[in-house]
Amino acid sequence: MAKYVKPTLDTKFHIDFAWWQKQRQSLGAYLQSHQCSEARANQQDAQIFDWVNPETGEVFQLDLLWYTIQAHCSQQPNFIDENMPLTRSIFRLFIANDNTPLTPLEIHAKLQKKTPELILRTIGGHQVYDGIRPVNLSI
Repeated sequence: MAKYVKPTLDTKFHIDFAWWQKQRQSLGAYLQSHQCSEARANQQDAQIFDWVNPETGEVFQLDLLWYTIQAHCSQQPNFIDENMPLTRSIFRLFIANDNTPLTPLEIHAKLQKKTPELILRTIGGHQVYDGIRPVNLSI
C-alpha cells in the first residue's frame, strides 16, 4: 500500500490523465465544457493523437479537442474568469500552460486568486478535483 505524502507549497501539480482513465471518466466530455464559443461552432470529429508527459515520459492519447482549447480558447481574454470556481480556474490554467506542472505558489502568481495556502488545501487533499494531482504521486 502506498504511503500518503502530504503536498506542500513547493509540490508541483498537473492534470493527471491516468487519473481520468482509472476513474473511467471521460476527459473529452469534460473538456467540451471548457471550449470557447468559436471552437464549439467549428467543432470537428474527434481526432486522436499521442501526448507525451514531459516529466514522466508517459504517453497518453488525447484528441484534437485538447489542442484546440490549449492553442485557441486559452488565448481568449475570458478563458479564466475571476468569478469561476477555483478548481475550474486551476484546470484551465493547466490547459493554457499545456499541463506544465506548477506549485500552489506558481498557480497563485498566475491566477492572482485566493491564497497559495487555500490553493494547496483545495488541490492537495485526499479529494481529487478534475484530475489535478501532485506530479510525483500515482493512483
